[in-house]
Amino acid sequence: MTGRTEKRGFAARPSDPDGWIKASDASPARATAATAYTARLTIDVTPELRRRIKIAAIRRGGTVTDMLRELLAREFPDTSGDRP
Repeated sequence: MTGRTEKRGFAARPSDPDGWIKASDASPARATAATAYTARLTIDVTPELRRRIKIAAIRRGGTVTDMLRELLAREFPDTSGDRP
């Protein structure tokens, strides 16, 4: 029999942890609108609603992500300059 080869895990630890941490602070080579967003929002929707959202995005010629970002920005505008 042949010896078992060691499989590398999907989320293997980096060989240089300090370099790995510092690398996350580096700016990406290709800056896009998507890289400006750093938080992920997860919501539960029914399969039917998901289908309707996807169809609406396709009909508008965009993506679901862009459409939902616009919707959330419109519904929750930046109020940092408003007085309490």
